[in-house]
Amino acid sequence: MYIADLHIHSKYSRATSKECVPEYLELWARKKGISLLGTGDFTHPAWRKELWEKLEPAEPGLYTLKKEFQFPEGPDAQSTSVRFVVTGEISSIYKKNGKVRKVHNLILLPSLEAAEELSRRLELIGNIHSDGRPILGLDSRDLLETALEAAPEAVFIPAHIWTPHFSLFGAFSGFDSIEECFEDLTPHIHALETGLSSDPPMNWRISALDSYTLISNSDAHSPAKLGREANLLETELSYSELANAIQGRNPDGLLGTIEFFPEEGKYHYDGHRNCHLCLKPSETEQYGGRCPICGKKITIGVQHRVEQLADRPEGFVKPNGKAFESLVPLPEVIAASTSHSPASVKVLAQYEAMLKRLGSEFSILRETPLEEIGKAAGPCIQEGIRRLRDGQVGREPGYDGAYGVIHLLEQSEIEAISGQTSLFGSDVPVRRPTPKSAQPPPAGPIASPTQQKVSPGPQSRIEQLNSEQLLAVTSQEPIIEVIAGPGTGKTKTLVSRIIYSVEQLHEPPGELTAVTFTNKAAGELRQRLKCALPAKAANAVHIGTFHSLCLKLLTGLRSKVTLAGEAEALDIASQVLRLLGLKLSPRRLLQEVSKWKNGFSEEALEHPGACQEYCRRLSERKLLDFDDLLLEVLREYERDPDAFPSKPFRQILVDEFQDCNAVQFKLLRYWSKKNGRLFVIGDPDQSVYGFRGSDPACFKRLQEEYPELQAVRLKTNYRSSPEILSCALPVISHNPGGKRELEAFRPPQGAVRFLPCENGLSQGIAIAKEINAMVGGIDMLDAQSCVSSQRETSRDFSEIAILYRTHHEAELLEKCLQRESIPYVVAGREDFLRHDKVRGLTCFFQFLSEPDDLTALAVCLKLLFSCPEDLSESLQRFLSSYQGYSLPKKLELLENEYRNVGVLTVSLPLFRSIYPLLEKKKPAKLLETAALELSLEQEPAVQKLLNTASFYSKTSELLAQLILGQESDLTRSCKKNRFSSAVTLTTLHGSKGLEFPVVFLCGVNQGNLPLEAQGRMQSIEEERRLFYVGMTRAKDELILLSSDHPSPFLGEIPQELLKREARPAGKAPHPAQQLSLF
Repeated sequence: MYIADLHIHSKYSRATSKECVPEYLELWARKKGISLLGTGDFTHPAWRKELWEKLEPAEPGLYTLKKEFQFPEGPDAQSTSVRFVVTGEISSIYKKNGKVRKVHNLILLPSLEAAEELSRRLELIGNIHSDGRPILGLDSRDLLETALEAAPEAVFIPAHIWTPHFSLFGAFSGFDSIEECFEDLTPHIHALETGLSSDPPMNWRISALDSYTLISNSDAHSPAKLGREANLLETELSYSELANAIQGRNPDGLLGTIEFFPEEGKYHYDGHRNCHLCLKPSETEQYGGRCPICGKKITIGVQHRVEQLADRPEGFVKPNGKAFESLVPLPEVIAASTSHSPASVKVLAQYEAMLKRLGSEFSILRETPLEEIGKAAGPCIQEGIRRLRDGQVGREPGYDGAYGVIHLLEQSEIEAISGQTSLFGSDVPVRRPTPKSAQPPPAGPIASPTQQKVSPGPQSRIEQLNSEQLLAVTSQEPIIEVIAGPGTGKTKTLVSRIIYSVEQLHEPPGELTAVTFTNKAAGELRQRLKCALPAKAANAVHIGTFHSLCLKLLTGLRSKVTLAGEAEALDIASQVLRLLGLKLSPRRLLQEVSKWKNGFSEEALEHPGACQEYCRRLSERKLLDFDDLLLEVLREYERDPDAFPSKPFRQILVDEFQDCNAVQFKLLRYWSKKNGRLFVIGDPDQSVYGFRGSDPACFKRLQEEYPELQAVRLKTNYRSSPEILSCALPVISHNPGGKRELEAFRPPQGAVRFLPCENGLSQGIAIAKEINAMVGGIDMLDAQSCVSSQRETSRDFSEIAILYRTHHEAELLEKCLQRESIPYVVAGREDFLRHDKVRGLTCFFQFLSEPDDLTALAVCLKLLFSCPEDLSESLQRFLSSYQGYSLPKKLELLENEYRNVGVLTVSLPLFRSIYPLLEKKKPAKLLETAALELSLEQEPAVQKLLNTASFYSKTSELLAQLILGQESDLTRSCKKNRFSSAVTLTTLHGSKGLEFPVVFLCGVNQGNLPLEAQGRMQSIEEERRLFYVGMTRAKDELILLSSDHPSPFLGEIPQELLKREARPAGKAPHPAQQLSLF
């Protein structure tokens, strides 16, 4: 017996993953346990070319992926041998019998040669190049005829026959019978694809379908969606045997199908999504097919359409009907069994771990003994899969394009099974609002018609809040201050406040502004809102950092705002230092300028004249630096309090308020001045940006300015284990403010570990060895050695973070991880960004994007092409007369004016070759092209820039993050390709706002924590706060590493709470001794 999924799509179809390529499709087929996979999209010429290149013939009419393209990953159990069969879907839109018809059809072909021939014929009819699923104005009957003429062995199958808008029986554009659609060629139709929103019993109700084979496929648009529905076959592997089973010539060849629960399909019930209205067919009839809320036409669902054509009662069982199994994709089962989001890192990590330990997804869902599942994944997932197999599945029906939701375990059941007692974990997903008229879905069958249990509806977001969070969310006071320690649900409270304001108080979302301190935090906040609010409302809320919001305000006020990147700022600072003859690094000057702009007095500056000259030169070039964005907005307010619209600031919500400096505090005062309400949330004990002017006393200052404000304190920590909090709280209690108290919500997880090491390198080796053990071994020898370890569960790489104080530590850590082939990403701003070639490349692309940024041009020419400074100044003076000209025109002017100048004969051709690709290619590819032309591809700093660029799809996004990005906004992979799972390396500063099940906090040494830099000790209180932040990033395991001279902060931890371990013995064995470093 084997499993086949015959309807999928490639990367050339619209709205598909770019990973829909043979390599990933074959990998995911193995993960799922699928033996036969359709290629999809055979009509697209580029896809056919890729198939010719990467596939090779196997059994007659089938193909296999060439060995050199296969990924080694996959379940440890014996992997499925995957075969491909040539398939494609074609959309026909045409008018017939006075009505516009929109029908999708699936075609199976015996070979790639047949695909070439049929595609050649179809190309004469319509455009097959723009989409992997082409749209043709061709009658379905004529398409069938064309297919049979080109390939008589073709199998032609109407696709997802009940989908309302694009199918054979679709409510809006389909037919009432197969004969009406295919006329005289109807006898050539032998099989029908039922689609996600129907199952066999629903189709059995129509006697006209009795003679057709019912098949099911995923219609996957990404590799991870393969096998949502599939077919169970018992035939020899060949195209002819497959065709015989599908077309009824060998009825025993098709054993049955694997089905979605039809309620989970996005068109099962009737409804109107915009009005949150879900209706049973009878209710739609009562409303005359019109939405009772808005009056628009109701989308008729599959259940309704089946009833319109049915001539048998509900519950009818076809005597010779094929068996079927209703399953739910394993990630959804894991999510529904653990109260996590299906797309969360935790769920995906658990999914991969289960595949690795138990085998393919279908074998886990269908066959693996429950006891083995429990051992590998825990009791909740074991129970979830048991209920799935027994049909104990609650369902909220999908409607009008919104997928349905399945429920396996309620939160109280999860807590009872896992030993927890509450539902306030930060990762609890927000279920969609219950549709206004939705009723519990009718019970559906598993393999045969049986009654189902329907779970009760979801709790509201308000019910998920504890009493302190609820007070913060619902308070009507104009000024609200929330002090929230680590892990107490700051973001959850902030998000709930916005949702409450929109849904309960009916505040227009466009009048709310949420301020964060990183672009990453802003993006995550937006994503959370999109999960809870309609897309239009979620997108209307203004969300951003102080700097991005101010840039938007300035852009709306002025015609153009040009920002100076770090490279340009450093170049101007260098010029100032040379002019004044100061022996000071350019970076040190920029730090002094930043302090001045962020509220430090001029008397506190060591070089006020240099700061003033820097600002003058910046203004002369019409550039704004990072700090100027805020200052310019303040100046506009001081000139005219009504300079900017006040409507977006009717309610301002500030995350991480403790990071506010004096300038930002002034901005908040202006924004909230006119009828604005202010909601701030943060933790004074996590204020770690004193070098930028932030001050934990901002809470006290707010209380002094607004004595009537309402103060709320969140006291329950849902993140860290009691052992971690017991070590962290005594440390921070050494700072002024008395004893800190947080109540640990989670059960005990194990003592905080302390690993003494000889030096930084030995710390890196110890960490790599620990990670190796945590993930169950990275290579064969490691895996064997880990079998007997006492660790009950394996960790995923993405669950692990390594925190450090300085970038020097990161270099040693990377070497150790690379040696062990441990995938990792580095989050935060790094020293490589200061490298001359990196700065030069950054300015190269900045000038391409902003041709009027002549400073970027000058820096680029200087650092990449060794342009003399006098020539650079001459070029800037010349081009300053041509502001607003296009880049090609400027290059032409330069070429004419400076003919035969060596620097330009090399640089101008490169500008010309890259510029047309700026919007067409991804930044990583553009950078790679430029680096190759400049012979910089082997430069380590440039390689790191390339690895950073891989996280961005647009050059503008990369440049914006390089200029405006803070800490974890910037991420770099250890390779050019991104990893789906990787250890995170970041500084203690960059870790704020993050959390991980496992945290290694290295370098807890004297002189490092607290840091002694340039002979001066940093603020002891701020350094202690930084250590506290690092410790409280950990959820389950915290490992502290130190050298022979430990940090005094370690002495502030009650020693009986630390599990001290012996120093790792000896040196790592020679690499030749084994596959692993250790």
